[in-house]
Amino acid sequence: MPSEKILQSKKEAVAALTEKMKGSVAGVLVDYKGINVADDTALRRELRQAGVHYAVYKNSMVRFAAKDAGLEDLTKVLEGTTAVAISESDPVAAAKIICKYAEKSKTVFNVKAGYVDGGVLDADEVQSLAKLPSREELVAKALAGFNAPITGFVNVLNGNIRGLVVALNAIAEKQGA
Repeated sequence: MPSEKILQSKKEAVAALTEKMKGSVAGVLVDYKGINVADDTALRRELRQAGVHYAVYKNSMVRFAAKDAGLEDLTKVLEGTTAVAISESDPVAAAKIICKYAEKSKTVFNVKAGYVDGGVLDADEVQSLAKLPSREELVAKALAGFNAPITGFVNVLNGNIRGLVVALNAIAEKQGA
Protein backbone atom coordinates (compact mmCIF):
# COMPACT_ATOMS: atom_id res chain seq x y z
CA MET A 1 0.00 0.00 0.00
CA PRO A 2 1.45 3.40 -1.00
CA SER A 3 2.31 5.85 1.70
CA GLU A 4 0.20 8.89 2.43
CA LYS A 5 2.86 11.21 0.95
CA ILE A 6 2.88 9.35 -2.36
CA LEU A 7 -0.92 9.38 -2.58
CA GLN A 8 -0.99 13.09 -1.78
CA SER A 9 1.62 13.88 -4.46
CA LYS A 10 -0.35 11.85 -7.02
CA LYS A 11 -3.56 13.68 -6.11
CA GLU A 12 -1.76 17.00 -6.55
CA ALA A 13 -0.41 15.90 -9.94
CA VAL A 14 -3.91 14.87 -11.06
CA ALA A 15 -5.34 18.19 -9.82
CA ALA A 16 -2.64 20.11 -11.72
CA LEU A 17 -3.30 18.14 -14.92
CA THR A 18 -7.05 18.67 -14.49
CA GLU A 19 -6.55 22.42 -14.21
CA LYS A 20 -4.34 22.43 -17.31
CA MET A 21 -6.98 20.53 -19.25
CA LYS A 22 -9.79 22.79 -18.04
CA GLY A 23 -7.79 25.94 -18.80
CA SER A 24 -6.77 24.85 -22.27
CA VAL A 25 -8.49 25.23 -25.62
CA ALA A 26 -7.13 21.99 -27.07
CA GLY A 27 -5.03 18.95 -26.38
CA VAL A 28 -3.70 15.84 -28.06
CA LEU A 29 -2.95 12.41 -26.56
CA VAL A 30 -0.19 10.42 -28.26
CA ASP A 31 1.46 7.04 -28.02
CA TYR A 32 5.12 8.03 -27.88
CA LYS A 33 6.63 4.53 -28.00
CA GLY A 34 9.80 4.29 -30.06
CA ILE A 35 10.82 7.96 -30.03
CA ASN A 36 14.52 8.55 -29.44
CA VAL A 37 15.98 11.25 -27.19
CA ALA A 38 17.11 13.58 -29.99
CA ASP A 39 13.71 13.50 -31.70
CA ASP A 40 11.90 13.90 -28.38
CA THR A 41 14.04 16.93 -27.51
CA ALA A 42 13.37 18.52 -30.91
CA LEU A 43 9.63 17.82 -30.61
CA ARG A 44 9.48 19.28 -27.09
CA ARG A 45 11.38 22.40 -28.22
CA GLU A 46 8.98 22.98 -31.12
CA LEU A 47 5.96 22.46 -28.87
CA ARG A 48 7.36 24.79 -26.20
CA GLN A 49 7.98 27.53 -28.82
CA ALA A 50 4.34 27.23 -29.88
CA GLY A 51 3.16 27.59 -26.27
CA VAL A 52 2.14 23.94 -25.93
CA HIS A 53 2.72 22.02 -22.69
CA TYR A 54 3.89 18.45 -23.39
CA ALA A 55 4.45 15.79 -20.75
CA VAL A 56 4.26 12.05 -20.20
CA TYR A 57 1.68 10.88 -17.66
CA LYS A 58 0.53 7.59 -16.26
CA ASN A 59 -2.74 6.44 -17.81
CA SER A 60 -4.44 6.30 -14.41
CA MET A 61 -3.59 9.97 -13.78
CA VAL A 62 -4.84 11.02 -17.21
CA ARG A 63 -8.00 8.97 -16.62
CA PHE A 64 -8.78 10.78 -13.34
CA ALA A 65 -7.90 14.20 -14.78
CA ALA A 66 -10.02 13.63 -17.92
CA LYS A 67 -13.03 12.64 -15.81
CA ASP A 68 -12.59 15.68 -13.58
CA ALA A 69 -12.23 17.95 -16.62
CA GLY A 70 -15.40 16.57 -18.24
CA LEU A 71 -13.57 14.68 -21.01
CA GLU A 72 -14.60 11.13 -20.08
CA ASP A 73 -14.42 9.88 -23.68
CA LEU A 74 -10.62 10.27 -23.61
CA THR A 75 -10.41 7.36 -21.17
CA LYS A 76 -11.23 4.90 -23.98
CA VAL A 77 -7.78 5.34 -25.58
CA LEU A 78 -5.68 5.16 -22.43
CA GLU A 79 -3.61 2.06 -23.13
CA GLY A 80 0.13 1.73 -23.52
CA THR A 81 2.35 4.78 -23.31
CA THR A 82 0.63 8.16 -23.18
CA ALA A 83 1.91 11.71 -23.53
CA VAL A 84 -0.32 14.76 -23.50
CA ALA A 85 0.20 17.98 -25.47
CA ILE A 86 -1.95 20.82 -24.10
CA SER A 87 -2.41 24.20 -25.82
CA GLU A 88 -3.79 27.08 -23.78
CA SER A 89 -4.32 29.56 -26.61
CA ASP A 90 -4.08 28.09 -30.13
CA PRO A 91 -6.54 25.27 -30.82
CA VAL A 92 -4.55 23.94 -33.78
CA ALA A 93 -0.93 24.29 -32.63
CA ALA A 94 -0.60 21.02 -30.72
CA ALA A 95 -2.37 18.99 -33.41
CA LYS A 96 -0.28 20.52 -36.23
CA ILE A 97 3.07 19.87 -34.55
CA ILE A 98 2.22 16.38 -33.27
CA CYS A 99 0.67 15.23 -36.58
CA LYS A 100 3.59 16.64 -38.59
CA TYR A 101 6.02 14.72 -36.39
CA ALA A 102 3.92 11.53 -36.54
CA GLU A 103 3.92 11.68 -40.37
CA LYS A 104 7.68 12.00 -40.73
CA SER A 105 8.46 9.66 -37.83
CA LYS A 106 9.54 6.14 -38.58
CA THR A 107 8.66 5.01 -35.05
CA VAL A 108 5.34 3.95 -33.64
CA PHE A 109 4.55 7.54 -32.60
CA ASN A 110 0.76 7.71 -33.06
CA VAL A 111 -2.02 10.15 -32.26
CA LYS A 112 -4.56 8.50 -29.94
CA ALA A 113 -7.18 11.22 -29.50
CA GLY A 114 -7.63 14.87 -28.68
CA TYR A 115 -10.04 17.50 -27.52
CA VAL A 116 -11.04 21.02 -28.51
CA ASP A 117 -13.17 23.32 -26.34
CA GLY A 118 -14.54 20.45 -24.27
CA GLY A 119 -15.32 18.16 -27.20
CA VAL A 120 -13.40 14.91 -27.63
CA LEU A 121 -11.90 14.08 -31.05
CA ASP A 122 -10.72 10.71 -32.37
CA ALA A 123 -7.37 10.31 -34.16
CA ASP A 124 -8.83 11.06 -37.62
CA GLU A 125 -10.49 14.24 -36.39
CA VAL A 126 -7.21 15.36 -34.83
CA GLN A 127 -5.55 14.81 -38.25
CA SER A 128 -8.27 16.96 -39.86
CA LEU A 129 -7.78 19.64 -37.20
CA ALA A 130 -4.04 19.67 -37.94
CA LYS A 131 -4.76 20.47 -41.61
CA LEU A 132 -6.66 23.65 -40.71
CA PRO A 133 -4.82 26.95 -41.05
CA SER A 134 -3.57 28.56 -37.85
CA ARG A 135 -5.49 31.30 -36.12
CA GLU A 136 -3.19 33.98 -37.53
CA GLU A 137 -3.71 32.70 -41.08
CA LEU A 138 -7.49 32.69 -40.65
CA VAL A 139 -7.46 36.24 -39.26
CA ALA A 140 -5.26 37.39 -42.15
CA LYS A 141 -7.60 35.81 -44.71
CA ALA A 142 -10.64 37.39 -43.06
CA LEU A 143 -8.99 40.82 -43.02
CA ALA A 144 -7.96 40.42 -46.66
CA GLY A 145 -11.58 39.58 -47.47
CA PHE A 146 -12.75 42.74 -45.69
CA ASN A 147 -10.02 44.82 -47.31
CA ALA A 148 -10.63 43.69 -50.91
CA PRO A 149 -13.87 45.64 -51.53
CA ILE A 150 -12.36 48.80 -50.04
CA THR A 151 -9.25 48.46 -52.21
CA GLY A 152 -11.43 47.95 -55.29
CA PHE A 153 -13.50 51.02 -54.43
CA VAL A 154 -10.36 53.15 -54.04
CA ASN A 155 -9.08 51.91 -57.43
CA VAL A 156 -12.41 52.84 -59.06
CA LEU A 157 -12.30 56.32 -57.55
CA ASN A 158 -8.67 56.73 -58.64
CA GLY A 159 -9.60 55.58 -62.13
CA ASN A 160 -12.30 58.26 -62.44
CA ILE A 161 -9.97 60.97 -61.18
CA ARG A 162 -7.19 59.73 -63.46
CA GLY A 163 -9.61 59.82 -66.42
CA LEU A 164 -10.66 63.35 -65.55
CA VAL A 165 -7.02 64.49 -65.35
CA VAL A 166 -6.22 62.89 -68.72
CA ALA A 167 -9.28 64.57 -70.32
CA LEU A 168 -8.39 67.99 -68.86
CA ASN A 169 -4.79 67.57 -70.00
CA ALA A 170 -5.96 66.71 -73.52
CA ILE A 171 -8.22 69.79 -73.61
CA ALA A 172 -5.40 71.98 -72.33
CA GLU A 173 -3.03 70.63 -75.02
CA LYS A 174 -5.65 71.11 -77.72
CA GLN A 175 -6.33 74.70 -76.72
CA GLY A 176 -2.61 75.39 -76.40
CA ALA A 177 -2.00 74.16 -79.96
